[in-house]
Amino acid sequence: MDYGITLLAKENAAYYNIQWSPLAVADRWTINAKVPAVAGIYEIYWMDEYEKLRMLSVGNTHYGGLRSEIRRLTDSELVTDEKARKILEEKEIWFRYAPTNSASAMADVVWFFRATYFPEDPGVEPSGLYEKIFLKESAPDKLIWVP
Repeated sequence: MDYGITLLAKENAAYYNIQWSPLAVADRWTINAKVPAVAGIYEIYWMDEYEKLRMLSVGNTHYGGLRSEIRRLTDSELVTDEKARKILEEKEIWFRYAPTNSASAMADVVWFFRATYFPEDPGVEPSGLYEKIFLKESAPDKLIWVP
């Protein structure tokens, strides 16, 4: 199955379709074996005591690719943020990704997710190419997460 982001642009609107990879437990061997070293977007979660996934981060990567960025963000020895380090040391970490070579698609999709998940401070800007952004997600697994 191909994972990634496709775009259908009509007038001043972007319609993105995200095909996520399957969720996987983040360990260095799985990441090195399965995650491609290409640009794309990712989501990282941690499993709580009720066996619900909680969002740890959502973002995109250009240089070094998904493999190195997911590996870096899920290794407690490489993370400098104390809160994130504690979660990485104590909890089971999961991830998924969607490759794309388009910087504008990554900007729009990550902005859409962050504006939806963290409306008070998305922390990123869309590409500015479209007035409206719509998004549809597809994934091989059913994901329910707790903000």
